Amino acid sequence: MTAMDHTAPVGGGPHGGTSWGTSWGTAAKATLHCLTGCALGEILGMVIGTALMWGNVETMVLAIALAFLFGYSFTLFAVRRAGLDVKSAIKVALAADTVSIAVMELVDNVIIVLVPGAMDAHLSDGLFWSALLGGFAVAFLITTPVNKWMIGRGKGHAVVHAHH
Repeated sequence: MTAMDHTAPVGGGPHGGTSWGTSWGTAAKATLHCLTGCALGEILGMVIGTALMWGNVETMVLAIALAFLFGYSFTLFAVRRAGLDVKSAIKVALAADTVSIAVMELVDNVIIVLVPGAMDAHLSDGLFWSALLGGFAVAFLITTPVNKWMIGRGKGHAVVHAHH
């Protein structure tokens, strides 16, 4: 471990084990990485669903599915580039991103549903984009502490750090 390793052991836990710490910067970077993939997938899903004139439920399901797909793919490509085989890379991506993406999608979509008129707004409406981007901002703020907690326990994006 180096002084720059943000997931190095920081002392004994209450039962003699090791407690893992991480910085807010590391957690924010992991959340931003995850949010980038989620946002791309979700926006693409909203655009496709709206263009095909699907209903709100179908469009939201597509957007969430693509958010997970894009979120996982960002990590998958990074760990594949680091030399992991496909099966191991998929396991790492699932372990690293599932909770983060799920929290982000839950928060973001609840906000979109709660903003009056947002579910019926069109791609050309400012309300559509402000609800979506506002949802992403709130999701980032809520997911960052979740990621900090997970990374601090050697979970979530901490499993990716071993492969960088």
